[in-house]
Amino acid sequence: MTPAFGLKQNAVTDQRTARLPQFFLTPGGPCPYLPGRVERKVFARLTGGLAQQLNEALTHSGFRRSQMIAYRPACDGCSACVSVRIVVNEFAPSRGHRRILRRNTDITRHEARAEATREQFALLRTYLDSRHAGGGMSDMGLFDYVAMVEETPVETHLVEYRSIPRNGSYEMLLGCALTDVLRDGLSMVYSFYHPGEISRSLGTHMILDHIAEAQRRGLPYIYLGYWIQGSDKMDYKSRFRPVEALRAEGWVRL
Repeated sequence: MTPAFGLKQNAVTDQRTARLPQFFLTPGGPCPYLPGRVERKVFARLTGGLAQQLNEALTHSGFRRSQMIAYRPACDGCSACVSVRIVVNEFAPSRGHRRILRRNTDITRHEARAEATREQFALLRTYLDSRHAGGGMSDMGLFDYVAMVEETPVETHLVEYRSIPRNGSYEMLLGCALTDVLRDGLSMVYSFYHPGEISRSLGTHMILDHIAEAQRRGLPYIYLGYWIQGSDKMDYKSRFRPVEALRAEGWVRL
């Protein structure tokens, strides 16, 4: 998603207490996933000393974070976007997952503070130009990327994935994930990777790595954002079983 919203439509607030967030509704725009549909979002600002707690509560309610904002779809007559999370302790890698892990044994992970670098931005531009040309983030500049990474009121970090130098080659940044740390899991806010390394399945590898990290930390869930049945862009999220989806009755197995 783009790092900024058109703000200040339809504020809904309870003036009795400053602890309750204000919610806003964006104007309608073209849906990036389902042709012919109109997309709207409801969002709240994450500010003040309770930002971490608010972000966690909203994440559990199906919201996603972008900078200082938590948002979720609020489209008229459509509920196709479903918030999903991986159940870490019950996850068993498939044969395909094990192949991907073996294929990427020459990749290292490095957890870093949420500070943007030009190297990361160059990789992001390569990724966007190859995989999401014309999308909502296609015109993102360096300062937009800095804001996406560094404008955060919650506990978050970057995970860099690099190739191990061999036979005179140099270390190469292959992927990067912006990840929030919650009391009950890791929330993958945004990730990108080198589009030329198709055989590595880097997107899947980064999710598998986050599952392993959640297991190491004793956290039960990986929050993956939204899944849309029938959308090729979202289909990979349903391959990490078991997956829970947020329905009207709560979190249920997909």
